[in-house]
Parts: sequence; structure tokens; C-alpha cells
Amino acid sequence: MGPKRKASPGSDPPAPAPASPPLPRPDRDFASRAHDASNSTARKQAAADRRFRELYHARAPDFADLSRRDPNFAAVTKGRELDFNDPKAVMQLTKTLLKLDFGIKLELPDDRLCPPVPNRHNYILWLKDLLDTSSYSPPGQKLVGLDVGTGASCIYPLLGCTQRPWSFIATDTDAESTSWARKNVELNDLAARITVSHRDPSSPLLPLDDLGLTSLDFCMTNPPFYASEKDMLASAALKARPPRTACTGSPAEMVTPGGEVGFVSRLVDESLALRDRVRWYTAMLGFLSSVADVVARLRDSGVDNFAVTEFVQGNKTRRWAVAWSFAPMRPAQAVARGTKAATAKLGSSGSILPPQTEYHLPVQPLPSDIGAFVQHVRDAMVALELMSWEWDSEAMEGTGRAADRVWARAWRRKKKRAEAEAKEKGTAKADAEGEAKQNMAEPVCAFGFRVRMRVALDHLDVQCRWMEGFDAVAFESFQGFLKTTVEAATARAKEPK
Repeated sequence: MGPKRKASPGSDPPAPAPASPPLPRPDRDFASRAHDASNSTARKQAAADRRFRELYHARAPDFADLSRRDPNFAAVTKGRELDFNDPKAVMQLTKTLLKLDFGIKLELPDDRLCPPVPNRHNYILWLKDLLDTSSYSPPGQKLVGLDVGTGASCIYPLLGCTQRPWSFIATDTDAESTSWARKNVELNDLAARITVSHRDPSSPLLPLDDLGLTSLDFCMTNPPFYASEKDMLASAALKARPPRTACTGSPAEMVTPGGEVGFVSRLVDESLALRDRVRWYTAMLGFLSSVADVVARLRDSGVDNFAVTEFVQGNKTRRWAVAWSFAPMRPAQAVARGTKAATAKLGSSGSILPPQTEYHLPVQPLPSDIGAFVQHVRDAMVALELMSWEWDSEAMEGTGRAADRVWARAWRRKKKRAEAEAKEKGTAKADAEGEAKQNMAEPVCAFGFRVRMRVALDHLDVQCRWMEGFDAVAFESFQGFLKTTVEAATARAKEPK
């Protein structure tokens, strides 16, 4: 794991000494340099993220192109054809993609899983979005994650460290897999950022105390699908066609007590004890029915901040992932509700998807005075008694945090009653001291939000995202306030100047 970077002589009179340069302003100069450096880092991170996101997005890898670029891959292909039933060819595809697209070197034994790169890459892409959109900080932060069951390839930590300034603890219960994982970490000079740890099968999946960790930013796992070898064979028999890719996995990589639901249920149980010591708990799953089981378990445990997505590679392979958190920060809706499989039901509990976190309010036709419209919405937010409000004029968006539903009439009435009662009773010295202490306490954010406005050719779109908090009703209430505000702004923009 990475560490927690003189005038020449002559007959003419000497020229007057040049005026002393003005003293620098250290605070301003430092802030300016820091701002420029931050912007530069953000631009580089955005460019890198864009490149990684485009990999394998529009089309599958071009085998002919890969053969031209890598002689080792050319040796196992015939033109554009690759024999996916040949374990050596499949392994070389993985090595070639990692080398050419990520600069990663990989060595694997013949009897351990060879990970399909696009599928694993999809998990990392989603994890980045999950962490980025559930934080007020810009993308690219130095984070620490735990990969449970890293396998011989150590594929997730390698991909994560290549794309972000992250550090990992990678665990596995198989001694040979941990040995190969260490080799791959060293092969890529990442020993300072990735620590591989061999664990006993009976030990906790999330051994924070054993590892001396106070907290983690995330954990991830891609557990074995099946509860037994019999289940694995039965699943293969049900498929209309044989597997498209040769499987070289060991029994420990394919089978676990209780299958993937049993494994992730253990993770859920441990998370209920650790709670916000881990910011996000995540797991990839191979069956949609497993997603429904895990989400039901989360809801039964009172966890309402969760996310569900699906990973699709062409029309061949589909996987799902579930994430959950005990912290108040909410991911973007596309991240949290990233599957079209909403038809999977949880009985009386409804959909497997979490609550919506975004609200769009189109304003059509386009206001004649957009500036006046935006200013009215901004003024309405400024008028609220918020803990904080930051407005970006260029982006036409603002971020606010509230300790209560300060936009609601009920809150205003409650406040007036409290003020009237205090005035009637008077304030004794002891009461004044107690109130002063209470006012000194840091308020807790009950609802964080972002409001932005996007101008199109024929309309203006007012968008609101629920970013922080546990109260879905507060978000619904804020939508009503925003709608009233937009209606008033529209009327104001129409008024003659």
C-alpha cells in the first residue's frame, strides 16, 4: 500500500539604480500557482479518463490491428479470427490488451483464471464514477481500496492504479494466487501502491483491524458464481451453446459456499459492523437474481443509499454490480440506476433500483431574458438559510447544503414560533450560555444539492441533483420549491424592462 511530493565605469555619471521590484504577494502568488496546477491536473485527469472510457466502448478489439501491433498476438491468430476455445490464445489476448491499452505487464499460470479485460475495465470505470459523483471534491483524489479475492492476475488493482492515483490492499485465500499476484505487482513497479495479503478462508473479508486500517475509500470483489461444482455444471448444461471462452479457473475461483449471494451476504454482514469505516462497498455479480437477493438484504438491513448497474460487453456477456454506503453522499443517477433490468422485482418491495436522485424541469419556450431568469433562481437560493452556497457563473450551476428543509413553509413557521417563545420567556444567563454552546456546534447537513441550468436551441433545462442526505422526502419537497421558483423566474423574465 502506498504511503498514507553593476554598472560599467566611465566618464558619465553612473545611471540611477533601477527601482526595486515590488514585493511579491506570497498569498496571492501561491494561490494563483496552486489554482493553475490544480486546473492542469484536472485537465490531464479528464483527458486520461476520456481515453479509458472510450476503450472497447463502440466496438470490440480489432484482432487484425492487435496482430500488427503485437507479434505475440499475431502468433495465435489467423487474420481477424481468434480461437476462444484455446486457453493460450485467450491468455495472449488478455496480455496484449493490457500491454497496448494500459501499459500493464502480466504473467499467469495455466491453471488460474485469465480475466477478460473489457469486463474488468468496466468495473473500474463504474467505480470511478461512483466515487467521483458521491463527493464534493474533484475527480482524481488519492484513494485507498481493498480488492477481496484479487486472483493471480491482481487485475483490478493494476487497472485502478493505472487510471487513478489510488492504492490497494489485494487479498486472496489461495496461496498460489497471492504468489502470482505479488509477481505481477512487482513486474509493474507498483509494490509501493499495491500490497498483496494472503488470508485464511475463515478470516473476515474486510480485515481492516488486522491490516491496521482506520478506514477505506472503497472495497471491491468479483466472487465465485457457484455454490458447488454440481451447480456450475448444471448452469453450463442449461446454456444453448458452449462457453465462448475457455475457462482456466481453479475450483477456488469458481465455487464458494453459498455461491456469489452467500459471499456478498458475508460482505453485507461485515459492512453492518464496519459501517462508514468503508465509504463504498461494491461487488460484481453474475446473475440478475443475485442482484435482487443482495438488494433485498440491504433494504431489510435499513440501507437505502445503494447503487445498481450492469456491464454489457457486446451481446455476449452481461454482468451486474451492487454498491452500498452508510455515508450520506449520493452518486449520480446514471451511476446508481445504471441498469435497464428494472423488471427484476423484489416482491412487495418493488424495483431493484434505488430512489431517483435527479430532477429535470424544462422551460419552454426559451425565456427572452435568460440572464434575468438565472439571476432570479440564484437569488432564491441565496435567500435560503443554507449552511453553504457556492455559485459558478460560467457553468450556471450552484451547490448548496442545508441543515433542514429551510425552503419549506413548515420550517419557517417552526422558526418563527421558536423565536416568539424565546422572546416571551426572556433569556436567563444559563439559557444564553447553553444556547451559545449549541450554536457553536457544527450543524449537520440534512440535504445537499446541485442546481444547474443548460440552454438548448428552443428551451432551457433546469436540473437538480440530490447529492447528500438520507431523506428522500426532503428531495421531493425541494423539487416543489424549485418548480415554484422556476415558474416565478419565467414570469419575471417576461416582464418588460
